[in-house]
Amino acid sequence: MPPELQVKLLRLIQEGEIEKIGSEVGHHVDVRIIAATHRNLQAMIEDGTFREDLYYRLAVIPLVLPPLRERVEDISDLVQHFFAKSQQKNGRPNLVMPPALLPYFVRYRWPGNVRELENAVERVVVLTRGDEVTLHDLPEFLREERAGVDALEIGLPPQGISLEAIEKELILKALEKCHWNQTHAARYLDISRKTLIYRMERHGIRRPQERQVSN
Repeated sequence: MPPELQVKLLRLIQEGEIEKIGSEVGHHVDVRIIAATHRNLQAMIEDGTFREDLYYRLAVIPLVLPPLRERVEDISDLVQHFFAKSQQKNGRPNLVMPPALLPYFVRYRWPGNVRELENAVERVVVLTRGDEVTLHDLPEFLREERAGVDALEIGLPPQGISLEAIEKELILKALEKCHWNQTHAARYLDISRKTLIYRMERHGIRRPQERQVSN
């Protein structure tokens, strides 16, 4: 947003007033503003490309939405939501998405976040020829991602496993590998440091020294 437009938006927020094009009379408006960005506004304030006063006017209730790769537990629900939405949009109410295909979506990193996921699901709905989505109907990048996971050949015991226990063990291994440097461990696990700290607290993971002190 250019600086001159930022000034006008600031005036709207502060005074609740706008001027229509060609008019010299102000008009009062009653609106709520929801602003979203992927930019670092604090950095933009420092380099002078975003007004500090406008930032504080907008940042009344800030909400931080982590990227989709850090919300893996949401992906399956989103796939099913977008699938139903695309079924209706494209006139394919009888098309079926087998649950066995959901892991292919879950394992992908989704650099384009929710929009990329929605587009991928709609592509599947539009291009699938039969009444049931098969592995070959998925985009190639999803099949390749899953193939890499399958190549790990992780053994699954017949009595079942605890996903929580596996996540805890992976976090512990990453922390030990990075000498308990949380920033490096988060980067190794491809998650944010904030997410790593949250999951450490959830699993009760602490440095060995901290455990000794608490005991």
